[in-house]
Amino acid sequence: MTEFLLKAGAWEDVSPESAGWRYLHFGVRSGPFSAQTGDAEIALVPLAGRCRVEAEGVTWELGGREHVFAGMPWALYLPRDTAYRVEAEGDVAICGARCETRREPVLVRPGEIEMEVRGAGNATRQINHIVGPEFPAERLLVVEVFTPAGNWSSYPPHKHDEDNAPGEVVLEETYFFRTRAPEAFAVQRLYSPRHGLDVTETVRDGDLMLVPYGYHTTAAAHGYDLYYLNALAGDTRSMASADDPELHWVRGAWDELEPDPRVPLVR
Repeated sequence: MTEFLLKAGAWEDVSPESAGWRYLHFGVRSGPFSAQTGDAEIALVPLAGRCRVEAEGVTWELGGREHVFAGMPWALYLPRDTAYRVEAEGDVAICGARCETRREPVLVRPGEIEMEVRGAGNATRQINHIVGPEFPAERLLVVEVFTPAGNWSSYPPHKHDEDNAPGEVVLEETYFFRTRAPEAFAVQRLYSPRHGLDVTETVRDGDLMLVPYGYHTTAAAHGYDLYYLNALAGDTRSMASADDPELHWVRGAWDELEPDPRVPLVR
């Protein structure tokens, strides 16, 4: 097993120190709990059930979904140097990134989520942009991705580990996986000729994949839809990436294919 794959039950949270990178935090908690954002801006994303958050005398109610496949997300952005308390019915993802500037809290409602259908054929997937490049944050980016059973996602394999804007920017990234059943699985490949890395891992519900560099792609096994939540952080407010040049041609093949009619999986 690679050091980049953290198996469900064997991890609690990831910090820049534990991951060996500069900015990105990620964790999953169940309420009630109290915490401090410290030197990071964060986005709280309820994965199941309703959620109430209190910070600095203000209370936010985040309407819930039974599980991640049952509806569009809610989220709450909180700035650095903020004490907060959460009361949640289920799991809450905490996505964070070290930053310098303290901004204002922002509640993100399901109707405000930008939904995108990307790819075609059996590379079709749904992207929900929660904290996108236009969001008033400093470094944090958050998206959730739904991949129908049997489809490829994050395809063609792409990377974001070189500063070559606007075509590519440097981003640290985590993949947090959810499946519809405990026996379901997906396959994640992470490879970098420059770093001498090429790993392919079986990922299951609750696993977390760290992506510090390299090309990466995911395939959902037949029979079970796949969800993953991506948290990213970098110095540039962009999600620009570079395709594996040997597989970039695939994008042109999509012109002759229809999107998978199962997408969007969640509305």
